[in-house]
Amino acid sequence: MVIILLPPFRDNADIHDYLEIDELPNNLWDGKIAFLDRDGVINVGSENYINSPDEVKLLPNAGFSIGKLRRHGYRICVVTNQSPIGRGLWDHENLHLIHKRISELLIGEDKDAKLDLILYSPYTPWDNSWARKPNPGMLEAGRQILSNSFKQNIGILYGNDWINRPDESKSVMVGDRDVDQLAAEKYGVSFFRCDPNIGLYDVVELILGEKNG
Repeated sequence: MVIILLPPFRDNADIHDYLEIDELPNNLWDGKIAFLDRDGVINVGSENYINSPDEVKLLPNAGFSIGKLRRHGYRICVVTNQSPIGRGLWDHENLHLIHKRISELLIGEDKDAKLDLILYSPYTPWDNSWARKPNPGMLEAGRQILSNSFKQNIGILYGNDWINRPDESKSVMVGDRDVDQLAAEKYGVSFFRCDPNIGLYDVVELILGEKNG
């Protein structure tokens, strides 16, 4: 299989635009990122996709869990496959409205539950894109964007072109599927699998070392 370097997309912005992000609750960031899948981690998923803002339903304590991670110094980067765009079912603007609704519900639950960055792959499985999980393109882009926030045109590197990679020993990836785990392994970050009926709350204490696995 030939993997094609089709880049990820950023919610409601060009991927090369500067990222203006809020301070963390403790005002300190040592570089650690929580990469989160979306459906089955933050919100209830569906085999037929989440097709509109009206279909969004948060998983239990999703906002609290994200807020807690940010209070412990994690930046939050959502990395989600969204092939309905590539399949022609709906467009980028519709996805933005879905993400806007998710963000509103999260903040309504916990004031610190801000999504620092949302990246998505609009490609179908047969596009064989580096940006689509199980490939690690979204994680690679997420790290470089967050580490260079407020900078324009940072020149994101992927795969073997990205040589000087940072230490990711403190970062994590949370997902409910094998493709999430494979993306984490390819990128080189610790993976936590959650129950899709519980979501992030299922593993947040494990991530923070408050519970033994």
